[in-house]
Amino acid sequence: LVGRLRIRAGGERGTRLVVRHAEVLENGELGIRPLRNAAATATFDLSGDDEVLESRFSFYGFRYAEITGVDVSPDDVEAVVLHTDMRRTGWFDSSHAELDRLHENVVWGMRGNFLSIPTDCPQRDERLGWTGDIQVFAPTASYLYDCDGFLTSWLRDLAHEQARTVDGSVPLVVPAALPGFGSGGPTAAWGDAATVVPTVMHERFGDVGVVQAQYASMRTWVEAVLADTDGSGLWTGRMQLGDWLDPSAPPDDPGAAKVSDDVVASAYLARSLRLTADAAELLGHDEDARRYGDLAERSRTAFAAEFVTPAGRMMNDAPTAYALALGFDLVADPPVRAALAARLADVVREGGYRIGTGFVGTPLVADALTEAGHLEVAERLLLQTECPSWLYPVTMGATTVWERWDSMLPDGTINPGEMTSFNHYALGAVADWLHRSVAGLAPAAPGYRRLRIAPRPLPALEHASTRHLTPYGDAAVAWRREGDEVVVTAVVPANTVAEVDLGDGDVHEVGSGTHTWRTAAAKPRQHPPLPGLDAMLADVIDDPRAYRALLDTLAEHAPERADAVRTGTVWGSRRALSTALMFTPPPVLAEVDAAIRAATA
Repeated sequence: LVGRLRIRAGGERGTRLVVRHAEVLENGELGIRPLRNAAATATFDLSGDDEVLESRFSFYGFRYAEITGVDVSPDDVEAVVLHTDMRRTGWFDSSHAELDRLHENVVWGMRGNFLSIPTDCPQRDERLGWTGDIQVFAPTASYLYDCDGFLTSWLRDLAHEQARTVDGSVPLVVPAALPGFGSGGPTAAWGDAATVVPTVMHERFGDVGVVQAQYASMRTWVEAVLADTDGSGLWTGRMQLGDWLDPSAPPDDPGAAKVSDDVVASAYLARSLRLTADAAELLGHDEDARRYGDLAERSRTAFAAEFVTPAGRMMNDAPTAYALALGFDLVADPPVRAALAARLADVVREGGYRIGTGFVGTPLVADALTEAGHLEVAERLLLQTECPSWLYPVTMGATTVWERWDSMLPDGTINPGEMTSFNHYALGAVADWLHRSVAGLAPAAPGYRRLRIAPRPLPALEHASTRHLTPYGDAAVAWRREGDEVVVTAVVPANTVAEVDLGDGDVHEVGSGTHTWRTAAAKPRQHPPLPGLDAMLADVIDDPRAYRALLDTLAEHAPERADAVRTGTVWGSRRALSTALMFTPPPVLAEVDAAIRAATA
């Protein structure tokens, strides 16, 4: 939580009571190393009377506190939660307990970090308004809470800080509390908050005023980026933060992602140009709309020519590269898009359905898979509990979203990286996909004057629902399984209409009121018997029975090999299981072969 303790205590005058705060325990003690230079300590000198002690000018991000100096009963200690006063407007529920816990962690992390400004983390010597974090999280935030005023205020700060820079760049943090840090020019994905957040605000709250107020900032940002390019439509060669905290990056080098900085920067250039063109059109700036629209098309074409092969492969064969190309509509040709999506599904499977994206790719990957018809792949990625994954922290007892996929390692120790937070909302941006796709409620026009009802029931769930308090009233979508059917119920508020897409090819429109539809449930995937060691690795990872049999057998007969096979195998469609078990003793191979055959018979 974010806040402080309120302690009722008494003792001899001058006795000192000390409260130390931390997010996690390590070996039974407060895990204070991630706090870096933050003392996270409150000190009180007692007056001699019974009194209530509470910090007045400090707040802490913590889950555990240690009180020393005075014996205090736990009954005399309470936590005071602090955050900016915002009305809750969005909810999600499903039949999957761990998924619901993940969503609650997203909500709780947002509350803690929406305190005056949208901070990245509340506990260590930082608490800064990092632009990249809110850029990816704004859609989720605007669904969960009425944060219109909160983000409008922060965007005004962004424009003021941007006006103080020489080249029109957006500082990495707003307010700009890190003079000189990241001052080497514009930074992709972070500075793009100038175009993305106002666009999201207009889409979710119907607020044309915020676009009008921020238009000069949007225009200044894209002009700053254009001045930093060579005129080709690409943004390359610059130091960038890129796909920050890609799980493959070493703890001491969080920017070492599988996708190149040039791919990320060029994708964001095309996107911000498109958003600025749209804003210009909305505001009636016709000349700007034409100019930025033409520049956006030039960048889109240049991106596809530079980074996409005609066969539908990205030059960086990494999930974020494919998610950017698809999610930002940087490839228009349908066959190439289909090939890109198919390869993205393959890459996700080859990685064992464990997450392979950082700050940039994570909000995009599930959507890219779903929209291309790879819903089961998106589901496996979402419900994965092995590290790294969205649900791994849940299995480790997390109550907020972590900064790193492995902020706490499986053995219960804290990640050795200097930058390790246990309350960081950016990777929780997946909740927007839960609302829009899994449950199926989204705006189809600014401010929800038109709704989109398009649930995509995950095979592993029995039901899911979402509700959002729109400017027109409550809107809701819920679905549940009944035998071979899925029953969808939706509430459309007064003075709105909804377009309904249940995935059966029929898109129609309904007015306000409560509506119910029944559709045929997708048939569960059938897994054939597998030929033991001759089975393809893709078939093993796709069949939970076979995968569990493999790992359990290795854990029993060759435990030193189990983790290496789990994390080091490329689960490809043309690689036999035997190739992943090279140098495994023959008796163990025989056990694995028999276990796979028996589990899938």
